[in-house]
Amino acid sequence: MDPNDYYDVKLPNKNSQEDFKQDVFAKFDGAGTDTGYGTSVSTTNEVKEKDDLDVVYRLYRRRFAGLVGFVLLGAVTGMTWPWFGPISTDTATQFGISLDQVNWLGNIVSCIYLPVSLSIPVFCSRYGIRRCCEIGVAMLLISGWIRYAGTIGTLSPESAYALLIVGQLFSAIAQPIFQVLGPIYSEKWFDLRGRTTATMIIAVANPVGGALGQVLSPSVGTARQSILVLAIISTAVTPAVFLINSSPATPPTHAGSQKPQEMTSLLRAMVGFKCPPEAHMTLRERIDFMIVIIIFGVLAGMANTFSILSAQYMEPAGYSADVSGYMGATLLLSGLVASIISAPLFDRVLTHQLALTVKILVPIVAGCWLSLIWAVTPNNTAALFVIMALIGCCSITMLPVGLELGCELTRNADGSSALLWCSCNLFAIIFILVEGALRDGPDANPPYNMHKAFIFGGAFVTTIGSLVFLLRGKQARRVLDEQKISETKRQQ
Repeated sequence: MDPNDYYDVKLPNKNSQEDFKQDVFAKFDGAGTDTGYGTSVSTTNEVKEKDDLDVVYRLYRRRFAGLVGFVLLGAVTGMTWPWFGPISTDTATQFGISLDQVNWLGNIVSCIYLPVSLSIPVFCSRYGIRRCCEIGVAMLLISGWIRYAGTIGTLSPESAYALLIVGQLFSAIAQPIFQVLGPIYSEKWFDLRGRTTATMIIAVANPVGGALGQVLSPSVGTARQSILVLAIISTAVTPAVFLINSSPATPPTHAGSQKPQEMTSLLRAMVGFKCPPEAHMTLRERIDFMIVIIIFGVLAGMANTFSILSAQYMEPAGYSADVSGYMGATLLLSGLVASIISAPLFDRVLTHQLALTVKILVPIVAGCWLSLIWAVTPNNTAALFVIMALIGCCSITMLPVGLELGCELTRNADGSSALLWCSCNLFAIIFILVEGALRDGPDANPPYNMHKAFIFGGAFVTTIGSLVFLLRGKQARRVLDEQKISETKRQQ
């Protein structure tokens, strides 16, 4: 890399600026720097010994390459869990299985997600972000071609279904890696003016992949052909892992400089047991974090449930598989647009308003889910698309907000992220099983309608959403980072 990538450097007594750049390049492999706070940047302790300069936080341009890698891999791993939702009826017919068995192709992802997500912080603290991502890519590649092996026409329905389930199992190992590690990657590589935006971009990559999966799966041919397309996409994206690195040589913030805490420290802090000082949580923080876990899990789990059951929700009311997929895609893509607009505001304007944002958006989302009780009727397409867009704008916007709020309350980026995503998938399993059991029979009007499921979902989300008014949500991590930045300014 060109040493001229270095910029905003406070020069010591060197003969020339160019000599100093070459010296720094030799030590740091050409990293670009800019604190983003109008402060100059010094060298490391080796240079400080000669020039008496204080170490200042630093940004690297290659952080964006890793961000691209996370987005690509997160999007493709996100395609697998809702892939069979819009084509559930076609899949059941072609493979000779029931709709409940098709639902388990999405459900197995959530089931495996639970233990895997909780183990990722442990593995990451030992081997780093990059190694975890390499494992995720290997699982993604294996899953795609095992699923495709299940499409061989000579297999019995039981054998084909077994291969589909095993393929989904491997994809379930890959998916949480690129979700759970998002907040710690943004903490390690981005400063206060970009951290929430980076978390947002990584967080929404998964639902965007889900939206693309819902559009692609019914539009590329039969169910067997769509499984081949998914395998090809999974293979094509694997080189993106080489864009991701574990951590920079010099951290961007105080939080980014800290050694990752163990998962056990977070769990002990949550229940008030003795833990290291840096992991300690006050009683108010413990209560707030539990509220965030429950609300995040219910809202994100309900959105995942809709993606998986979209065709089963809408087809009894007279909507085609394509329209059902478009509704799910509307939910996710509208949320993407809202997140792109809102995340920079949280980094630069609404820096201390994460909790207030949640208090405003949760009641809106709850009201939208409740409205589906009356909205899912024949010939009500426009209203349903509006509701899906509102749910998406509010719910997906709250993904990075919830993840960042969890980091703020715990000061444990990967541990809090693991618990939040684990909660999401746990509630998704519950919703899918309960709402599948609430499906009416063939003699109902219309047959197999999901009206009771809408009543359950709307009532549950509204009840849990009311907990948001108990949330205080002090952003302790940001306060500490801002204090460290102020101290650095004073020293200069």
